[in-house]
Amino acid sequence: MGKTTSPLQLKFVTSAIDAHDLPFTRAEVAMVGRSNVGKSSLINALANHRQLAHVSTTPGRTQLLNLFEQPDGPTVMDLPGYGYAKVPEKIRGSWQAMIEGYLLGRENLVTIFTLVDGEIGPTKLDVGLLEWVRHHELPIQIVATKLDKVKPSKLGVRKQELATGCGVDVASVVWVSADKGTGIDELRAMIRRAGSR
Repeated sequence: MGKTTSPLQLKFVTSAIDAHDLPFTRAEVAMVGRSNVGKSSLINALANHRQLAHVSTTPGRTQLLNLFEQPDGPTVMDLPGYGYAKVPEKIRGSWQAMIEGYLLGRENLVTIFTLVDGEIGPTKLDVGLLEWVRHHELPIQIVATKLDKVKPSKLGVRKQELATGCGVDVASVVWVSADKGTGIDELRAMIRRAGSR
């Protein structure tokens, strides 16, 4: 059995609508993904703190750039989810500019952890985001969430389909389950390594 890594000691710092309003950080990783992909649950699992990031049954509750710091690694940015969130269209329309402005303008951004729903695979929105990120030559790591929702008998096929849909090798995708804790240690280690670059 592998060694369990300690939780990320994440502490909420601030929320902002513009990357220019954020404080300077030495190194930063970003969590980005479609609404309802499980971003907030994953951040809470990484910190082993259920109430750190707000989890809601309504997609789209994260509407700002939410910054979390930790003493032993990079800061972590929780970005608004993209997609069919149940929020006013005017607000949802402003998110694209907010997210793109952050991803292109944050000089200390070292890795974009791109979350894809492991149960349903990459959607057109996910593929579009990946194409945009690659076009701008930004550093990404694909994370497949909700591993516990995939039937064991279909996991091998699902892993191959998801990797192919995202245009990467199967081995390069990190599979996690916030509910079961699967893959959380590996992701914690990757985040800490990203901050040491």
